[in-house]
Amino acid sequence: MSISPAAARTLLEKLTRLRILVVGDVMLDHYLWGDATRISPEAPVPVVHIQRETHTLGGAANVALNVATLGAKVELCGAVGNDENGARLCKILREHHVEFDEGFRTTTPTIIKTRVIVRNQQLCRLDKEDLRSNYALASLQPNTRHKLKTKAAEADAVILSDYAKGYLSTEIANDIRDSAHRAHKFVAWDPKPQGRIQTTDLDLMTPNRAEAAELSGLSLGEDDRGVEAQVCRQIWEKYRPKHLVITLGGDGMLLSREGKAEKHIPTAAREVYDVSGAGDTVIAALTLAMAAGADLESAAHFANAAAGVVVGKLGTATVTPEELLAQLSHA
Repeated sequence: MSISPAAARTLLEKLTRLRILVVGDVMLDHYLWGDATRISPEAPVPVVHIQRETHTLGGAANVALNVATLGAKVELCGAVGNDENGARLCKILREHHVEFDEGFRTTTPTIIKTRVIVRNQQLCRLDKEDLRSNYALASLQPNTRHKLKTKAAEADAVILSDYAKGYLSTEIANDIRDSAHRAHKFVAWDPKPQGRIQTTDLDLMTPNRAEAAELSGLSLGEDDRGVEAQVCRQIWEKYRPKHLVITLGGDGMLLSREGKAEKHIPTAAREVYDVSGAGDTVIAALTLAMAAGADLESAAHFANAAAGVVVGKLGTATVTPEELLAQLSHA
């Protein structure tokens, strides 16, 4: 079973009426594009001649961008510094109609990841960020916590985008869950085990294969179908997510409910150039589809098609409704 283009079109129309809140670790992705034709005389490393540079949204900001590109209204909450990178990030958010409350600007520097790309291959990545504790402090201020709880109750669904940089904590996740659930709203979580968040009873969790293995304490190999049921059960016992979707890279997705491994969905990707940000696309599309009324399997096929488009692009990317429908038409 898949989702038909007609069903996907109906879903896309419904999600334009949704308002989504994305909370998490906000980043700016910086790309240096160039060529390397010689080795440096100073060290055995290539000399890269930079031809152009670009900036895109990363982390939780890329999740929000994926939501906006698919047609829903979205607001982003996270730590953005009062610095040049923060100003550049906010400008990109405005250009893509992603709402951002300037009250979330902080003295903590904006997280930036710089990737050097040579002939469409990533040569290296340079990260610049502050201590996790400083990003955590930014989210735990009384006024910030109050804003997050209010916004969670007002949205149709909330996405917790955890990149283990510190903004999300068990305390903040529980605040958001409680406020959203009191208002009968959907809450999804893309977890990072390094973040050590211990929240429970969310509507959706979307770890990848490695994250699911770490969260469960079990080894999940590429061909080890036998242990998948144990992984799903362990995650459910620890976190009790209503729905669990484990992304398996080239092997597609594993769907689970109440700790039971229910179904495998094969990958929809035809060509894979770059998996950067694919998880952001998956949680954005899954949350939108389920908030619009789709069941888990239909939502997973919808998200799978969206991710299949994104991995065919270089760098962190998004998918438009037209691209998604074209992907499903050729499935």
